[in-house]
Amino acid sequence: MSRYPIHPFDLSGIHTYPLKDRSSKVDVHSFGRPHVKGGAVSDFLNSLPLILGSQGLRDLAHAIVQARSKGKPILWGLGSHVIKTGLSPILIDLMDRGLISGIALNGSGIIHDFEIALIGSTSEDVDLQLEEGAFGMAEETGRDINTAIREGVAGGSGIGESLGQYLSTIKPPFGEFSLLLQAYMRGIPVTVHVTIGADIIHNHPDCSPAAVGEGSHRDFRLFASLVAGLNGGGVYLNCGSAVTMPEVFLKCITLVRNTGIELKDFTTANLDFFQHYRPRENVLRRPIKKGGAGIPITGHHEIIIPLLAAWLVELSPRTRSDA
Repeated sequence: MSRYPIHPFDLSGIHTYPLKDRSSKVDVHSFGRPHVKGGAVSDFLNSLPLILGSQGLRDLAHAIVQARSKGKPILWGLGSHVIKTGLSPILIDLMDRGLISGIALNGSGIIHDFEIALIGSTSEDVDLQLEEGAFGMAEETGRDINTAIREGVAGGSGIGESLGQYLSTIKPPFGEFSLLLQAYMRGIPVTVHVTIGADIIHNHPDCSPAAVGEGSHRDFRLFASLVAGLNGGGVYLNCGSAVTMPEVFLKCITLVRNTGIELKDFTTANLDFFQHYRPRENVLRRPIKKGGAGIPITGHHEIIIPLLAAWLVELSPRTRSDA
């Protein structure tokens, strides 16, 4: 006998119901199917479960294709990790398919893209270089990017256009892999959103803070004009930026709405290792409260972006890229 004055809860009065009468979130029709050896990419994609992340990926792909069919912007905000994981050729292919209408980069993004265009490699060993006081001190990187910014801004351009124009002039040996150059050649706007002091090129004696600030602010206003077109079916993807691009995107949202321009019923997505606070709030939740959808996709960029691109290729009409 228990010495406790309270007894276990009496279950005899519990009411149950038939399992078949219950609403369930998952059924066998949404299950995945095993991949068949030698099967087509389209078969593999259609074999993914219609559940959680894979359903989100599918929904995002459909939203992007619908945006293209409506002539709405498809904007990609990128952190530098997307470039460093070798995804530029995939993104350039999406440019040719009309599935990227604008790219927004943080300050480090232009550095890695520029170095790839120049020498075909990037991403230094920070630990080793920092110990020797050499981190970020590559001459061509600091000199040439700052030269491009000064000259382009003096001519009335933002940083993204300035760098694209500069690369088109010098014709770098690996320019085919450069988002900055390839977007410029296709007339696709690239905006750059800089945090002064956060990028290695700000250490170089050729850096003009005035030009960097002016160029970045021009790009902010240009990005706001792109964001203004999202109303009624556009898409914004935040890929690998935990702070800068979510903050910039939110400020553009309020800037556009403040002027009386309607901005609702669009899709946002955040693709990253983790669903950080700012992307969750400033990309997925706050901007679409007036109507739209926010889609979180969690995983490695080098896996999820090619998967998304494959979906887009399969859903889109054939182009010259498919020849």
